Amino acid sequence: MQSALPACDPDDPLRIEIVRPKALSGVTVARCRSDARRHRSVKDRFASVSFTAGQSEWRARGRAYTARPGALALMLPGEVHREESRDGPARFQVVLFDDALVDEARLSLGGRPFAPRPGLFLERGAPEGAPLRALHALVHEGGAEPLALQTALAESLRSLVALTSPGHAERGRPYAWGAPLRRALELIRERFVSALSLDEIALHVGLDKFQLIRAFRDQLGVTPYAYVTQLRIGRAQALLTRGVPPSEIAARVGLYDQSQLNRHFKRIVGVTPGQFARAVV
Repeated sequence: MQSALPACDPDDPLRIEIVRPKALSGVTVARCRSDARRHRSVKDRFASVSFTAGQSEWRARGRAYTARPGALALMLPGEVHREESRDGPARFQVVLFDDALVDEARLSLGGRPFAPRPGLFLERGAPEGAPLRALHALVHEGGAEPLALQTALAESLRSLVALTSPGHAERGRPYAWGAPLRRALELIRERFVSALSLDEIALHVGLDKFQLIRAFRDQLGVTPYAYVTQLRIGRAQALLTRGVPPSEIAARVGLYDQSQLNRHFKRIVGVTPGQFARAVV
């Protein structure tokens, strides 16, 4: 669901709504609306800015960039970003990461040195910005499961570290994920109907959360959250096949409500739960 910001008046051209998602310790979200005064920003921590409306020209680190809907900018601590011109009202969302989160990610990913590339502005569709865009979308819409948010955060931190380190290739020795991955799959299959956190799964198998996500991507091609969702929809299909009414399915497979069930079911299966139930002979 989109969060509506209060309307701005001439005496209050900039409005900011602050959100601290309960499932994302160390993350602060600011949703900003600026209708008149041009914006100048200095952050005390790493931040990702997602531009959602308007077009404006910005300058940071001696470089200019054009912010359009769908673009991202990565802000470094102490760095000044100055809006120089604008076409239309500006809307943007800022996700701020506490230093401890970034330090943990950098250490877990091999202690890669801090060496940001000259420009940290990502046009709409730039592949290296995909994890950050996914996190922005989840916190903007609201109602996401904690495991989905935690997975998106971990992948965003990995992306942030890559963008602020020499080169962009994943470094380090190849990993043999066999035993830890088997333990993770066993735990998830036993408990996918209940709430599972990324940290809980990682602790159970003896990996950190960044290694856990990499193991799933390397071996299964999906994140832990996507795997859990697949299991839930598989269980939903089995229940529908046995004649359980669609209205009872969500609670029995660990989903919040019928809307969430419909969305995931349609995406994975291609039809709604009701259509699937009617097709069962």
